[in-house]
Amino acid sequence: MKKAKMIIVLVVSLIAVIVFFQNTEIVETRFLFARISMPRFLLLISTFIMGFIVGLITMSYFRRRPRKQTS
Repeated sequence: MKKAKMIIVLVVSLIAVIVFFQNTEIVETRFLFARISMPRFLLLISTFIMGFIVGLITMSYFRRRPRKQTS
């Protein structure tokens, strides 16, 4: 089972890297009042990393939260 998970993680990571590096054109991004020009792959990578961090924080919150006991 651990081997299957590792293979899935590697395949998804490889696909993500391929998508990142196929998107090299410059895009303009608006964030609140700022406009930023950057390569699209940097935007994709930063969005991916922020989503991963939010997922980790959410997962740690739900693991620490005490469960209600029903009786």
